[in-house]
Amino acid sequence: MSHAHIHAPQHGASQGHHHEHATDGQAEILDLDAEVLAEHTASITAWLPLRTSPRHIVDLGCGTGAGTFALLDRFPDARITAVDESADRLQRLRTKACARGVQDRVRTVQADLDEAAWPDLGSPDLVWASASMHHMTHPDRALRAVHDALAPGGLFAVVELAGHPRFLPDNAPEDRPGLEERVHAAADLLQAEHMPHRGADWGPMLTAAGFTVEDQRTVAVNIEDSQSEAISRYALGVLQRIRGVVADRLASDDLTALDQLLDTSSPHGIPHRHDLTVRTERTVWAARRT
Repeated sequence: MSHAHIHAPQHGASQGHHHEHATDGQAEILDLDAEVLAEHTASITAWLPLRTSPRHIVDLGCGTGAGTFALLDRFPDARITAVDESADRLQRLRTKACARGVQDRVRTVQADLDEAAWPDLGSPDLVWASASMHHMTHPDRALRAVHDALAPGGLFAVVELAGHPRFLPDNAPEDRPGLEERVHAAADLLQAEHMPHRGADWGPMLTAAGFTVEDQRTVAVNIEDSQSEAISRYALGVLQRIRGVVADRLASDDLTALDQLLDTSSPHGIPHRHDLTVRTERTVWAARRT
């Protein structure tokens, strides 16, 4: 999800991490998310309070592999079980693994993590869940399943984003300043109806599931690179998907202004703007099975 969270009302895991079947657009946003936020993901993997270098890692709701490949880079002796409901995303991940020459270190498992019975994931010493836990219908049950699967002393890293990333200045666009915040407010309201655990404090839930929460960290993301094509494509993809969900909840003037931003042929469209940034927060909980 790593990850931008934009869904139609049926809501899958982050970009459809474990429920919703991905479209090419969703997978592309996941790939752009991984590219744009790579440095921040690497900083989180480096921060994890591990006692020893993990040998077996499980990536829950792996999407197209943002976390999987960051963890493979960080822990060159580890093998990873990457779990997702979408066969398309898992195939995309396997293709990347082959291109990087690490296919022998990656096992993919297709599974819906909201099912009561999970597949056998072995006994990992690190479980990573980035932007996937808040999509669980039964998070308490999922947390207990992770606890039971982890090797004694193993670590569970829960990474969550504080809502959708922001890209535009507050005074943009000129004729409808504050547009992005109003668009996000509409999306947040809609998603709160379907994902009550979005933005939750996972600390108490992890404790209730038997974990010892050893540390928590919030990482501010503020990436400024006005010439970045990846940021431009990322902003365009995220806002296009939000528009698809909230169009009927926006004022007509806001919808018109949003459509102008999304018009790639318009001189006012996102691809022609030079004031884009990526602003969000990631919170990480590091919990141990004691």
